[in-house]
Amino acid sequence: MPRLYGFEDQRLSRVRESERQVAREAVSRLLVARQSRPEVVAWMNAEGHRGTMGGEWTTGSLGRFLANPAIAGLERDPETGELRETGRPALITRNEFEELEALSGRTDGVAPVRQEDFPYLFSEGLTECGNCDHTMTGHRSNAGTPSYRCENCGIRITAAALEDYVGENALAELSRPGTREALEVAQEKMRVEAAALRRRIKSLTASRDGLAEPYAEGQVTRAVLVTADEKISEKLKEARTRLRYTEQIADAKLPIGDVEDLVRWWEHAPHASKRAVVALLFDRVRVMPARARGVRSAEDRVELKWRTSEAA
Repeated sequence: MPRLYGFEDQRLSRVRESERQVAREAVSRLLVARQSRPEVVAWMNAEGHRGTMGGEWTTGSLGRFLANPAIAGLERDPETGELRETGRPALITRNEFEELEALSGRTDGVAPVRQEDFPYLFSEGLTECGNCDHTMTGHRSNAGTPSYRCENCGIRITAAALEDYVGENALAELSRPGTREALEVAQEKMRVEAAALRRRIKSLTASRDGLAEPYAEGQVTRAVLVTADEKISEKLKEARTRLRYTEQIADAKLPIGDVEDLVRWWEHAPHASKRAVVALLFDRVRVMPARARGVRSAEDRVELKWRTSEAA
């Protein structure tokens, strides 16, 4: 798993001073000089500063870095969205982080994403509650933080924590030899399933259309007609929903290249493409209850069910 820029270790217990200076300069340019994110990114790349995996900075990667409360020695409660102190070293002050949050979505001229439009990566039911096995869905906390929540038992995890963790593991797996070939095989299976679903939808549609003649000739009652139509309509709805899902995966363009290329692809790929890759790699993502109060790390709560035994 890539370390967080500015820190030496995964536990965030030691600061890398050279990167801290870069981070502080970037924040100063945003908050004091009032430069835009594209301007700051251009400065960072021109100076030769690179991310922890060697890739150039983008407005997206800089935005995600600056949105991580760990850079200010903070963490966000996944249930309330409130910030709290962690006691770990910080790259910037809490006040600076809160100023960055206030500027988020506006420094580069892009309007903030509306709450109802948050693009949840696991909107197709891939995430499962590890407590009661129910599907988790996108749901905002009382503080407005995008999260995944089990409607049955209430377990919640912030969308950023879950999606970043799964994304890191997906990128690590994509960099392994043979993974692309395995994904292509899985994609072909989705294409076969999609073709079968189209035939089923065509057959169901014909069956529903065929109900009119027996009714018109008095061979079936209206009650029988309505019941049959409702059953067929429900099957059609299920088939069409599944078809949309399989087509997204079957038609997705798979990433190629080395680690830097994969990271760059992940940062800029359409949401549907990332969702397709995740669905091909993982059979299920299970979110477990926190073992103790204060446990916020996704790594401690998330179980990844890979589609192949060789993966991860």
